[in-house]
Amino acid sequence: QVQLVESGGGLVQAGGSLRLSCAASGIILSINTMGWYRQAPGKQRELVGSISSGGSINYAESVKGRFTISRDRAKNTVYLQMNSLKPEDTAVYYCNAFRIPNTYWGQGTQVTVSS
Repeated sequence: QVQLVESGGGLVQAGGSLRLSCAASGIILSINTMGWYRQAPGKQRELVGSISSGGSINYAESVKGRFTISRDRAKNTVYLQMNSLKPEDTAVYYCNAFRIPNTYWGQGTQVTVSS
């Protein structure tokens, strides 16, 4: 089992920044990929970005150049730095971990961007 705990959400004005953290615990060895997803009201959950065990990172087109994923292996933590936030970034953000063959989710953290 893998447990994921997100933190760092909140309310911010458009153009502002937030940093989300995702702390992983449990059987974290051989996690293949960790990532961030988001789900806005009435919309499907979508990938924001992910980082593989080898360090490869990919982002959704909508956040490229504004969001940055990083990790601290010593702390078993993945971060999502969000800059130049827009109202359309408002959503519940979920941390995700994939370790073959299972997928794990955090409880989610709310990000609200006011215009």
